[in-house]
This record gives sequence, structure tokens and C-alpha cells, in this order.
Amino acid sequence: MLHSQITLLGKRRFLPLFITQSLGAFNDNLFKNALVILITFELAARSGSDPRLMVTAAAGIFILPFFLFSATAGQLADRYDKARVIRLVKLIEIVLMLGAALGFYLQNASYLLFILFLMGAQSAFFGPLKYAILPDHLARDELISGNGLIQAATFLSILLGTLVGGLFILTSSGSTVVSIVLVFLATAGWLASRAIPATACAAPELKVRLNFLVETWSMIAYGASHREIFRPTLAVSWFWLVGATFLAQLPTFCKLSLAGDEGLVTLLLLVFTVGIGTGSLLCNRLLRGRIHLKYVPFGALGISLFALELYFASAGGPPVQAEEAVDVSRFLSGWGGWRILLDMFLIALSGGVYIVPLNAVIQARSEQAHRARNIATVNILNALFMVASAVASALLLALDFTVPQLFLILALCNLGAVLFTAEMRRSDAWR
Repeated sequence: MLHSQITLLGKRRFLPLFITQSLGAFNDNLFKNALVILITFELAARSGSDPRLMVTAAAGIFILPFFLFSATAGQLADRYDKARVIRLVKLIEIVLMLGAALGFYLQNASYLLFILFLMGAQSAFFGPLKYAILPDHLARDELISGNGLIQAATFLSILLGTLVGGLFILTSSGSTVVSIVLVFLATAGWLASRAIPATACAAPELKVRLNFLVETWSMIAYGASHREIFRPTLAVSWFWLVGATFLAQLPTFCKLSLAGDEGLVTLLLLVFTVGIGTGSLLCNRLLRGRIHLKYVPFGALGISLFALELYFASAGGPPVQAEEAVDVSRFLSGWGGWRILLDMFLIALSGGVYIVPLNAVIQARSEQAHRARNIATVNILNALFMVASAVASALLLALDFTVPQLFLILALCNLGAVLFTAEMRRSDAWR
């Protein structure tokens, strides 16, 4: 049955979680981008460090907790009332944002990087909760709609948080403004989480074990032994590899391949975000509430085709010739700029069509007592695939590949995802 996504936003069983997740994603990216810009333009120079190395370290510091804490997070989410754990995690976020405010006041890079690590840990604990709780409060034919809304809001929050962090941090009172916003939104997120309805304990007898190496391996082995869960898990992680590659390379692509300025980077990021959101919301219309993989291979194929088209659109050099950096109005003065913009939008839209059904399949196919741990496994593999994306991109760029050539290689490699998801679709397990 086709459910209205707007109607779902009016339900207490969904809206508080939606708000909590959106504010959390906004805060994460506001803090990360503000810190990266502060390091790049001020803190690295003061400490005599290479800003490129510090920024790279910051990216690794935020991802590391997903390897260290996701296993424990999944166990806690299965063992206890998920709504209660969410409230505790969001309460910790307030404390961390107060710590971030102190770091911005002190202008201490090492301390702020430590806070970034703790924020990564907080996100790692929240990750299994936000997706594992959806089947507890939504009917099966509402999962596509709920996942689409969460996915769209997440990317919009990432965009807005990134823009606000970059806009304010280097102004005269930027650190103060950013600190106030961080604490305010963390508090608002905690208040929203208090309205999330309670859930039953999925595995009340589960003994939480803190040895993350053993538990991580155990959860991955469990997933691998359940083919109907592990294959979509791998497909989801591939999406994050592709998405991380595009988002990480956007600034360089804009500057070197398009001769664009900072405004053009923002425009490309906006178009990519709107595309993901559009594709995510479109899934509810396409699938009419049914959980299956009918359109996932087409989403994967769209990513490859439009990434290939983006390569041809940009490989010949900037679409607009100019001695100075090209601004948005100049870029859009000819068809070449609109062509690139359309390619970016359609790549992202295809990504939204691809990812939402996969997340819903993992939720619906997981046993209730193990659902959060399955999603924790997704988060661990997502982090691993994103690290692989960064390493592979760095190696190719070091070998003098251009960013359009990197996109071309990604488009060709992604054809494997088309075949992989098409085989999943044909499998009896998905009928």
C-alpha cells in the first residue's frame, strides 16, 4: 500500500526520531566542518603542523570509533529499550557539545580532535539505534517511506551543517556562534528524543561483551552466514564507498576540472544532496510500500551511466573559459554547466533509489533479537568501505589520474554492483 510520507511525519511514533536524527546529523557536520576549516586556516599554522595532514587525521579520527564501538552499540541496542538508549546517547551529545564549545574558546587543536573522536563514538552508538527502531514503530509497508524520509533528511542535514560550519567559524565571533548553535541543537535533539515511544527489549537475556574485536568478528560472521542479510549489507556499504568518493572529490573536481569558485562547490553539493533526497523519497512512490529490490539494479545502473556521462562532460576541461575562477552565474551561462549539474543530480537520484530499499530489506529480514547488531555490522563495513575509498582515491590521484578519470573508474567498477544487485533481485529469497 502507498502511504503518504507527509502523514508519517505527523505520527509520534516517527516524528520525534526524525527530528532527533536530523538534528544529530546537522550537529555532527557543523562541528566537523567548522573544525576542519579552523585547522586549515588557523590552528595548523599556530601549531606548526601541515594542515593537509591534520585534516586527513581528523577524517580518520571520526571514522575510527565506528570500528571500535559499533559492536558494543549493536549489543546495547538489542539488549535494552532502544528509545531509552537513544535518550542517553543524546544526553551525552550535550556534554560533548559543551566540551566542543570549550575547545573553540581555547582554540586548542589537540583537544578539539579528541572531542571529534568522542563525537564519532557517540555517532557509532546512535547508528544501530536509529535504523533498528524503525520496524518497532512502523508497519512493514511503512518502512520504505520511513527509510526514505530518514535518508533524505540525513543528507539535507549534512549539507546544512557543512554550510553553516563553514559560513560562521572564521568570522569575528564565529567560534561563539558555532558553540551556541552546537549546544542548542544538541539540547533540542535530546528533548525530541524524550518523545520517542518506548520499545520492548529485543534480546533481554543478551550478555553485553566489551571485547570489540571478538564481537565485531562474531557479528560479521553471523551476517555472512545469513545470505539474505549479508548481500544487501555489502550493497549498502558499496553505496557509501561511491558516495564518499563523490563527496570527498567535489571541491577538487570543482576547482581543477571546472575552474570554479567556492560558490560552485556549494551549488554542486546542494544539487547532489537534493538528488539523494529526491531519489530516497521517490522510492515510496515506486515501491508503493512493498519491500523488494525491483528497482535497486536500475539505481546502480543509473549511477554508472550518469557518472560515465559526467566524465565525458568534464574530461575536456572547464565548460566555461575564463581567466579567473568561474562563479555560479558564469558556470550556468552555457549548456556545458547545466549538463554537469544534471549529471550530478541524476547520479545522486539513482543513489537514493538504490539505497533505501536495501536498508528496508535489512531491517525487515533481520530477526528482531539481532536486528541492531546486523545494522551495527552495516556501519562497520560502511566505515571500512569508506576508508577503502579514501585510500584508493589517494593512490590514483598520486599516479596523476584526474578527478574525472577517477569518476570514470568508479562508474566502471560500479557495473559490478549492477550485476550483484540484479542477481539478488532474481534470487528466490527476494520474491
